[in-house]
Amino acid sequence: MVFDIDMIKKLYAALPGKVEATRKMLGRPLTLAEKILYAHLYAPATSAYERGKSYVEFAPDRVAMQDATAQMALLQFMTCGRASVAVPSTVHCDHLIQAKTGAVADLATANETNKEVYEFLSSISNKYGIGFWKPGAGIIHQVVLENYAFPGGMMIGTDSHTPNAGGLGMVAIGVGGADAVDVMAGLPWELKMPKLIGVHLKGKMSGWTSAKDVILQVAGLLTVKGGTGAIVEYFGEGADSMSATGKATVCNMGAEIGATCSLFAYDEKMSAYLKTTSREEVATLADGVREHLRPDEGVYADPSKFYDQLIEIDLDTLEPFVNGPFTPDLAWPISKFAQAVKENNWPEKLEVALIGSCTNSSYEDISRSASLAQQAIDKKLDVKSEFTITPGSELVRFTIERDGLLNTFDQIGGVVLANACGPCIGQWARHIDDPTRKNSIITSFNRNFAKRNDGLASTHAFVASPEIVTALAIAGDLTFNPLTDTLTNKNGEQVKLDEPKGYELPPKGFEVEDAGYQAPAEDGSGVQVIVSPSSDRLQLLEAFKAWEGTDLKGLKLLIKAKGKCTTDHISMAGPWLKYRGHLDNISNNMLIGAINYFNDKTDTVKNQVTGEYGTVPGTQRVYKAQGIGSIVVGDENYGEGSSREHAAMEPRHLGVRAILVKSFARIHETNLKKQGMLALTFNDKEDYEKVQEDDSIDIVGLNTFTPGKSLTVVLNHKDGSKDEITVNHTYNEQQIQWFIAGGALNVIRAEFAKKQ
Repeated sequence: MVFDIDMIKKLYAALPGKVEATRKMLGRPLTLAEKILYAHLYAPATSAYERGKSYVEFAPDRVAMQDATAQMALLQFMTCGRASVAVPSTVHCDHLIQAKTGAVADLATANETNKEVYEFLSSISNKYGIGFWKPGAGIIHQVVLENYAFPGGMMIGTDSHTPNAGGLGMVAIGVGGADAVDVMAGLPWELKMPKLIGVHLKGKMSGWTSAKDVILQVAGLLTVKGGTGAIVEYFGEGADSMSATGKATVCNMGAEIGATCSLFAYDEKMSAYLKTTSREEVATLADGVREHLRPDEGVYADPSKFYDQLIEIDLDTLEPFVNGPFTPDLAWPISKFAQAVKENNWPEKLEVALIGSCTNSSYEDISRSASLAQQAIDKKLDVKSEFTITPGSELVRFTIERDGLLNTFDQIGGVVLANACGPCIGQWARHIDDPTRKNSIITSFNRNFAKRNDGLASTHAFVASPEIVTALAIAGDLTFNPLTDTLTNKNGEQVKLDEPKGYELPPKGFEVEDAGYQAPAEDGSGVQVIVSPSSDRLQLLEAFKAWEGTDLKGLKLLIKAKGKCTTDHISMAGPWLKYRGHLDNISNNMLIGAINYFNDKTDTVKNQVTGEYGTVPGTQRVYKAQGIGSIVVGDENYGEGSSREHAAMEPRHLGVRAILVKSFARIHETNLKKQGMLALTFNDKEDYEKVQEDDSIDIVGLNTFTPGKSLTVVLNHKDGSKDEITVNHTYNEQQIQWFIAGGALNVIRAEFAKKQ
């Protein structure tokens, strides 16, 4: 079945003309990203947009939402007045399934525990014309790659790893739910025109090296914020030699460098994948416009002219990498990793190894890992670590079971988890004797922030390819290098693991009995969406209040966050996922993971009303009850990580008025703006040090709030002294209207009301 084929035909029919018009307007050859971006403008351009500066309105082809973020996105959408979505949209139930014992039991538990939420998402999808993928169908990004992604398209998704679809040549961007509401409502979607980072891949991978190692090295080169505001475009013979699912792995983990998205050009590998996933018609259409789905020859000839930054990687010499712990950009080539483990006193014993997830659960990944598992059997090796496998979709799971790969894993003690996110996002009921004991795990996932996988600060989490993860699981030792070292088998013999072997695509094709898709009603007008007033999982939204029209005076400092403050620190996942549809309940996790600058503790801040220390949300609720506004101060790249808009909605709901930081991650800054919050940055980053625990803070200049014009923050200290500091913002005229109205949704609602 080919979804939305008429939309794809229409896009490809118009693509040659749009690309030629853009090439003529810019007067030069075009990168692939430029072709797709300019072909998806909401209104035709008359002049070039400036990268990194111009705000641009786009018209994405589709929207994808996972169940944790879809709840809030659709609660917002149902208030905007539309009878159905304006573009093809889907919901994927993948985040709420906790990994505990195994796929069958865990899925049954999730269906019972989350029954109310699943019924809500199913019914609201049915009402508004949204495709619904049931629990167990698979992880959003894998299901999108198998069914919806297509070369040259543009998609937004309410998950930060939406860029996975770049593996099929699609500009796919992670956003907050309010952005998704814009597109589903038929409105333009706004994005600052991204800068372009070109990555020239030379040579060809072989042996132990995999696509995962490309992005692990890029993460090391660019760091967690090096791709912020940019599209990373991979090109060259090395790119064309990589499988479509390998390309998707690279694009998926591009979120870890803060990139807007990542992208590969259409080639034979993509064509083969489309055909194998029953989309030969799409491949044929893409073949017809192939030249427009790749960078122009002039770009290949002299790439430094067309990209803002250029990186070259030689795949012939690329080593496998292991990244971590605690951050995905601490990159170690395998030849140096053992030394790093010893020098840093990281726990050498590997306790758990986990493969799969949205990043690495393709047939190629699983088959290469299974080849190592088979070697362990054949060479009489005991597998020393716990080992889990998370298939990315039912299509993949059914096929690898049919081909005997799951049986191979079973023979070495592997546990197959549900087709869901599971341990990757903290949905893991891990069994450990002492939660405070320092320990090491390794995954083929994408993120490894502290507490990310199992909620334990003591866990040192590392990220590598499925092949390396499997090899280290067999050894049970982080200092083992499978490229050079030997292991002692049950007979006391020294044996060496051979290079992994696998298949890019299943030799007998994909097969599935029930993929888990539910089509929406053709006419949803009679469908009822019911939310119980007494529910602790779901809560209908009330509109946020408009700006009062004055400067903000007497704000209390809620917390001055120290160091890394990701969306996991601001709004934790794990056990809190169950409240993603209930804004007030989930607000009880607001900033509980952030480190307070003044005492180096989490979830302990000074309440300026009582003078006592309390939890962050508890303190903020006291301020809210007394009508006192507050401000959060943060460090660099504040809000990195997940796209979750709850990290912006919770402070808005509880009465925080502004977030002032050294710098923002892209998605989080946008989410704050959408909710009518003030997202401000220090003009002089050293001013961060001037903020004191007992400050009363004023934000001055809001009556002349205009694009490009700085505001003034007055820090009124307890001793009677004060500091006036300059703060900057990136608001344009439309975003300032969001602030004035109390949020973008209030603007949308007012516009639809006028049309009625």
